Amino acid sequence: MKKILHTIGLCAFIVLFGNANAAQLASNITPQQLQQFKRLSPAQQKSLAQSMGVDLRTIQKQINSSEKNQNTSEDTQLQQYMPRGTQFDELGNPIFDPEEELLDEEQEDDSEPKPFGYDVFANAPLTFAPTLDIAVPENYIVGAGDSLSIQVFGKDNFDYQLPVTREGKVIIPELGAFAVSGMTFNEVKQFLANEIKNKVLGVEVVVALSDLRSIRVFVLGDAYKPGQYVLSSLSSITHALFAAGGISDIGTLRNIQLKRGGKLVTTLDLYDLLINGDSSNDVLLKSGDVVFINPIGDKITVDGEVTRPAIYELQKGETFQTAIKMAGGLLPSAYPTSTVVERFNARNLRTVKNIDLTQSDVLTQEVRAGDYIKVMKTSDIVEDSVTIIGAVARPGKYQWHQGLRINDLIPDVNIHLLADADLAYGLVVRERDKARNIEILQFSLFNIIADNRSQDNLELQPHDKVLIFSMDEIKAERLSRLDDFAFTSEQLKKEEKQQAKDNFQEKMFWLEYDAEDKYQKKDELDETVELASKTLEELTGGKVKEEVGIRELNPFSRKRLLSPIIEKLKLQAASGKPIQLVEIVGSVKFPGIYPLAKNAKVNDLLKASGGLLESAFLQKAEITRNEVANNMASKNAIALNLSQVLAGNEEDNILLQSKDRLNVLQIPSWQENHLVELRGEFMFPGKYTIRRGETLGQLIERVGGFTEYAYIEGSVFTREKLKQLELQNLLKVSESLRMEIASKSLAQDKNSQMVDYSQAKLLLADLTKVKPVGRLVVDLPRLETDKSVDVLLENGDVLYVPTIQNSINVIGQVQVATSHFYQDSLSAFDYIELSGGVKQQADDDRVYIIKANGAVEVPSSSSWFSSNDKSQLKPGDTVVVPLDSDYMNNLTLWATGTQIIYQAAVAIAAISGI
Repeated sequence: MKKILHTIGLCAFIVLFGNANAAQLASNITPQQLQQFKRLSPAQQKSLAQSMGVDLRTIQKQINSSEKNQNTSEDTQLQQYMPRGTQFDELGNPIFDPEEELLDEEQEDDSEPKPFGYDVFANAPLTFAPTLDIAVPENYIVGAGDSLSIQVFGKDNFDYQLPVTREGKVIIPELGAFAVSGMTFNEVKQFLANEIKNKVLGVEVVVALSDLRSIRVFVLGDAYKPGQYVLSSLSSITHALFAAGGISDIGTLRNIQLKRGGKLVTTLDLYDLLINGDSSNDVLLKSGDVVFINPIGDKITVDGEVTRPAIYELQKGETFQTAIKMAGGLLPSAYPTSTVVERFNARNLRTVKNIDLTQSDVLTQEVRAGDYIKVMKTSDIVEDSVTIIGAVARPGKYQWHQGLRINDLIPDVNIHLLADADLAYGLVVRERDKARNIEILQFSLFNIIADNRSQDNLELQPHDKVLIFSMDEIKAERLSRLDDFAFTSEQLKKEEKQQAKDNFQEKMFWLEYDAEDKYQKKDELDETVELASKTLEELTGGKVKEEVGIRELNPFSRKRLLSPIIEKLKLQAASGKPIQLVEIVGSVKFPGIYPLAKNAKVNDLLKASGGLLESAFLQKAEITRNEVANNMASKNAIALNLSQVLAGNEEDNILLQSKDRLNVLQIPSWQENHLVELRGEFMFPGKYTIRRGETLGQLIERVGGFTEYAYIEGSVFTREKLKQLELQNLLKVSESLRMEIASKSLAQDKNSQMVDYSQAKLLLADLTKVKPVGRLVVDLPRLETDKSVDVLLENGDVLYVPTIQNSINVIGQVQVATSHFYQDSLSAFDYIELSGGVKQQADDDRVYIIKANGAVEVPSSSSWFSSNDKSQLKPGDTVVVPLDSDYMNNLTLWATGTQIIYQAAVAIAAISGI
């Protein structure tokens, strides 16, 4: 797969470049071509540049310069939270290349050891011309084809560039021929200088090599590109290997032979060069030499915790010690005493044996062909350490020593704890046996600060875990924290920008890991169904709270940190081993289930729950306890006086037992400030705090009643509890309607009427967008004379009293849904006619009226047009013409859904009109 992607990438890039020559490619690369080139891996870039004849460094310079010229906005600085190299669009959203991701995954998954050393020579030959810009050593043997530079200055001056002839001589004009073939370069310099000085007096001579001769050598066997190559006379065996593009996958690195005149001159082991840096056998070549690469020999694999895991070629007599040395030695994280060796036996079946690489007799054992040596990693368990977790400035592992106590880990709460750390409740989780069963110890940092000799300053043991909790159960926003107040506008902008980055980072995390995330895009129909399945809290914008999700919790909250401890204690419970959990409910800050600490009492459980609320009743509390007697289980209630518990009275501060449940009662008749809002035509509208048991009539009387312009018949009374009920009903109707539409479509035959999906889709969309009002029909005019219809007020109630109205509304299946001026002589049918009459799909037999106060009236057909009918229209009333359910193939929920929509629309219109 990787080779296929490699080929595709190269081909695509070649197509982009076209048939331009190398010079044009180096100077006329477009930005699109650079982007395509950047997506290739480094190996692909190098291979492509070489095959196209382009200088890789030139392309890299263009890439770097183009990146420097790009303008980086503040929004794109979010790249610090994304993988390196991630591109962003103009909106700041990350752009992921599927092909690049696939290549990255291939590279990450391709973690198998590779053959060692082949990548050093893995380059296609760039040119066959000899390299001339090499310093010439003094022991270089001069021969035919070399050129000498002879400079003479002094009494006479001349400068010659003279070749060494095939006879091995240098012919100097006017001086004659001098035989130099076979001499070293140093000998040639001395010889020619002496000869010239003897024949020409009073001169100085400088001899240098201006050109080196070329030699022809053969690279044969398992080379990347075997053949004949023209090299410099200073080339060695490794130069020939580079010229041939390296060694093929089946060639050896340890048995490369140099043959001259049919005889073996030397054998080169490249491992000596690559591992030990020994180039003594890398001899210089002569013309006609043959560099022969034999097939690869026996191999072993060294993997795991070594410096250089790879596949190594094996020579006879090599041991485990040499194998580990070839792999660069062991890493500090290695566990050599349990090294695994997979080996073929005499029946060619793979076997496994464990060896100890710390033993000298094991290191001297010979390795065999095909061995797979896996050096295991040591355990992650840190010996003689303790761990501190939670709302601390520097969590992690710390060194344990005899006599280590909690105040040694936290000597100063201002330096070592976060601002929201709970000083009253902390835990030590301790392993009490080899089975790693745990026990819980509780402490209070308050007591330790007051006196470090307190019993709370526990002495720690190895592998203890110290938990410090946060007082904030819900994750606090960055800008709402007291310690994060911004004192200047610049600081405020900086804080807001940081908050935006944090939110973006969290969003990207949940996009990747949360399968039910609502950020994912869907088509229109799926979006409608999604709206219909939203929770109460989502539909109400957070006004209706449900159970807090895991992502909204503080990372160091009790619920998060205690969850694994509680699960562990549940698993430890067995017959004769009671579960070490207790529960506290009622007027405490953090009610719930808590681990039962060793020797914990009632006061300890109160600290664990964050302490008592203001509403807690101190004179009485109750513990419910399970007891087993005569093979029968029973529950007993134990009465407590919390004031005595807080005062330290041991009689009430009893020891807790497994599954005890402490109920902290609330002060009788306790209530917080409950607010009711009066809006509209009141003498003094506004928000009022109500007494327990106060009624609507009493509150109206308390605020001075209505103004002269109040239209009390059109009042709207809303309640928070009813909003929740409306939402639940809305969800049920939406889901039922969707399922009914689906069932109708599955059950219908060819001759049946098709379901109108466009209308059904619109109805579902309307239902999911309806805002719950929570309206309660209250007859305010009757309230003044009949106290039996009075309403007990609740927190969050709102009463809207509009101004006097003089209109009638007509909605539903009419030609034009609108409002009309009220005339007492007109009936409901007259107002429908004024709206253009009914539509074809209207159900004119089920026309009904929504009264101004929210009541619904459905007149009988016999008295519909009677002027004396009790349903006579009044200002503010709404005439509703529903849709015929037959039009939707007898969908039974159609009428219910439309009625919800119409009633909600009427209530919202009445409220918004105030």
